[in-house]
Amino acid sequence: MATTKVGIAPMKVAQISKPGGDFEIVEREIPTPRAGQVRIKVQACGVCHSDVFVKEGLWPGIQYPRVYCSNPKVTGISYDGGYQQYMVAPVEALAAIPDTLSDAEAAPLLCAGVTTFNALRHSGALPGGLVAVQGVGGLGHLGIQFGNKFGYKVAAIGRGPENSVLAKKLGASVYIDSKAVNATAELQKLGGAQAILATAPSSKAMSELIDGLAPNGKFIVVGISSDPIEVTPLQLISGERAIQGSAVGTPTDSEDTLLFAELSGVRPMIETYPLERAQEAFARMMSGDAQFRIVLTM
Repeated sequence: MATTKVGIAPMKVAQISKPGGDFEIVEREIPTPRAGQVRIKVQACGVCHSDVFVKEGLWPGIQYPRVYCSNPKVTGISYDGGYQQYMVAPVEALAAIPDTLSDAEAAPLLCAGVTTFNALRHSGALPGGLVAVQGVGGLGHLGIQFGNKFGYKVAAIGRGPENSVLAKKLGASVYIDSKAVNATAELQKLGGAQAILATAPSSKAMSELIDGLAPNGKFIVVGISSDPIEVTPLQLISGERAIQGSAVGTPTDSEDTLLFAELSGVRPMIETYPLERAQEAFARMMSGDAQFRIVLTM
């Protein structure tokens, strides 16, 4: 098998030197893997909203300077992540990427993709059943696609009419504008949702949807918000409903996501930026205006 020799020239890195600091493009020596580690030549790295925990110093115990991206064990927190030309990772954390997926497409699928794929496949919903996806954004646009390919009747829930055409193009059977109608009532008119995937980071919006569940329905939270979700015991006891959080997934889950995306045609909508423009890319992601995932390319 052919091997690639890595020269001694330094690599470029986008690092954070202190909590709340801006990205700095610096040069470092290419890292040397230890036993049980693998050196990876980074081609593309997704920019995730969860990265704010590192950039702003919101995660306890982080040592700076820090290069990051997000996945547990936690890349970017436990060790430097993919905002650099080369990185070192534990061998057990690797996932194979199908040749038919580009690096820029695979990057968001290994973050937002596996998050929504895993949450939906463990939701308990059955093919033909109603599944609602709250939010048509970085997570939601993939959740709609996966839900459609799983065979669910997908109801996409957004704020305003502007996402209706896109949601249906992505595979939603129904679009519910929560600014114009009561989304919970609309879900109940459709028989109630077997699962609701909450992707938009608004606890208030999540709280308003819980009564849209069918009996034995599951409310799955993947969007991160610092505010509490408000629910009464009676809302859960009546109909034996459940609320559950869902994290990203294991390397096996990542490979399952990539293979399913390859076979089904699920693809992220992305905007790409070179590593040198990491600060601009992060700001674009935080603005909420990105369509829909930001990817750094090397």
